[in-house]
Amino acid sequence: MVFLSKIVTKGGDKGKTSLGDGKRIFKSDVRIAAIGTVDEANSFIGLARQSVSGPVDELLASIQNDLFDVGADLCMPDLKEKALRVGDKHIKALETHIEHFNASLLPIRSFVLPGGSAASASMHVARTVVRRAERDVVALQIKTPINPLVTQYLNRLSDLLFILGRYLNDKGKNDNLWVPAGEIKE
Repeated sequence: MVFLSKIVTKGGDKGKTSLGDGKRIFKSDVRIAAIGTVDEANSFIGLARQSVSGPVDELLASIQNDLFDVGADLCMPDLKEKALRVGDKHIKALETHIEHFNASLLPIRSFVLPGGSAASASMHVARTVVRRAERDVVALQIKTPINPLVTQYLNRLSDLLFILGRYLNDKGKNDNLWVPAGEIKE
């Protein structure tokens, strides 16, 4: 467990921060951008939890903990060093949830627009932030080796959030569907 007795350290006042191995890098580094966007995604999932309850809330709470594991993995640059890493179990768990929630949905017959219920809209916002985190992680991956399961995890998570957005719209019955411009009736 983490124990922090002091929050203000002034260690970042000159634009640098520490990684998990103690190395200091600029806060503008692509690695810190990726970690920060994962943290932002976690915050939006926390906000989405305010609109749900029961099993979906429990699932999102678990995902929030997993996203801390993603951040911990990204903050340890040396892949040979023993550290908390995203593993196959993280991805398999998401795939199990994807199958479970998707099984109750109506098939998609058009592009789904974000919205519908407040809960669904919040899932779509969280999904788009997870997609941005995925892009930031890929940018880091191009620059330096990282655990490839991090990218897979974020990809599956965005899929799950899309499915949950539909699930929270009465299992897809209340999805907002894209209508080509020429077919919009006023």
